[in-house]
Amino acid sequence: MATLHAPQFLQPLNEQNASPLFRRRANTRERDHAQVGGGGADGPNFGSSRFSDTQANHDMQLGPDGSLAICTRCHEGFDVTEKIVNSGGDVWHPRCFVCAQCFQPFPEGVFYEFEGRKYCEHDFQVLYAPCCNKCGEFVIGRVIKAMNTSWHPSCFHCQLCDAPLADIGFVKNMGRALCRECNAKEKASGSGKYVCHKCHAIIDEGHIKLKGDVYHPYHFSCASCGTELTPDAREKNGELLCLRCHDKAGVPICGACRRPIEGRVINALGKTWHPEHFVCAKCEKPFHGSRHYERRGLAYCENHYHQLFGDLCFVCNNVIPGDVCRALNKCWCFNHFSCSACDRQLSEKTKFFVMDVKPVCKHCFEKFPSELQKRLKKASDAGLG
Repeated sequence: MATLHAPQFLQPLNEQNASPLFRRRANTRERDHAQVGGGGADGPNFGSSRFSDTQANHDMQLGPDGSLAICTRCHEGFDVTEKIVNSGGDVWHPRCFVCAQCFQPFPEGVFYEFEGRKYCEHDFQVLYAPCCNKCGEFVIGRVIKAMNTSWHPSCFHCQLCDAPLADIGFVKNMGRALCRECNAKEKASGSGKYVCHKCHAIIDEGHIKLKGDVYHPYHFSCASCGTELTPDAREKNGELLCLRCHDKAGVPICGACRRPIEGRVINALGKTWHPEHFVCAKCEKPFHGSRHYERRGLAYCENHYHQLFGDLCFVCNNVIPGDVCRALNKCWCFNHFSCSACDRQLSEKTKFFVMDVKPVCKHCFEKFPSELQKRLKKASDAGLG
C-alpha cells in the first residue's frame, strides 16, 4: 500500500491529547529490559503491514543477543508456552499488539504505522487520512493537494471539460480548477476574443475558421497559391483559400456586404445574400425564412410593408394583413365587416343596407319601422348611404 502523508492540521497522539484510558494503559511500570531488534526506518510509515504470530519455544523467548525477550508495550517477558507477535523486529504479547486508538486487535492482522504507533485501518483513516473533496471518501495512497483541499487523482478533473488534471497541472480560475486550454478560453470569452484551436493562445486580432474551429491566420497557407493566410481567408470544400483565390472559384457574392457567401445563400430581388444580411428595408431585421414583400427593388417584412403601403381597417384601424373587404368606400378586415346593429358578420356578397354610413343586415333592417325603411331605401337608391 502506498505511503500516505498525514495532514498538518491533525495532531499526533501524545501525552497531552491522548485519552485517559490510553494514558492509564500506556503508563505501566517501567522495567529494565533488553531491546529486541533494530526497529524500522526513520520517518513516518503509512504502509499497511501484517504481523507474524508463531508458537513460542525456548529459543523464541530470547533476543538476538541471548537476553530475555521483552514485550515492547508492557515490558514484561514471555512464558515458555506464550505466542509472540513479531513486527518490525519488535516483539509483543498478542493482547498487547492492538490499535493505539481503540485498543482492539488488528482485523486480519493489517495495521498502519505513523510516528511509531500502529493503528487499525478505520482509526488511521479517521485520524490521518484526508477526505476527497469530490467523492467524500478517505484518500489512501497518492493524494492531490489543490484548491486548499485533498483529492483522489481520479477525482481531480477540469471543471469545464472534465479532463484529468492529476498529471498535467491546472490553473485556478475564479475558484475553479481548470486545464490550461479551458482557462485560456475563459480569459478570451471575458475579453470578447477567440482562443486559437491549435496553439490555445488568445487571438488578439483577426481570425479564420476551419471546420467550425477558430485559428490564428498565420498557422495556414492558401491551398491554391500557397501564400500565408490573413483574416480575409475563406473556407471552401474543407480547404482554406486566400480571398483572391476564393473569389476566383465562382463563389456567390452577397448583395449587401459584397463579400463571398460560404454557406447558405438567399436568392431574392435578383441577387444573392448572406441570410443575416437579407433584411427588411425599414426595420433592418433579417427575415430568417419568413415571408417578405417586394416593392421598388426593396424587401419589407409583412408588418412594415402594410404600414407603408397597405390598407387600414375602418373598425380596428390596423393594417389589413391579408385580403381586404371593400365596401362603402372603406376597407375592412373580413372579420370586422359586420352589421352595426346585431354584429352579424357580413361579406361583400351579402345583401345589406346602409344606415349612418354603416352596414345593416337585412334581418335588422326588416325590424325597423316602415317609414324608416322607406327613407333608408330612398337614400340607398340615391347613393347617399
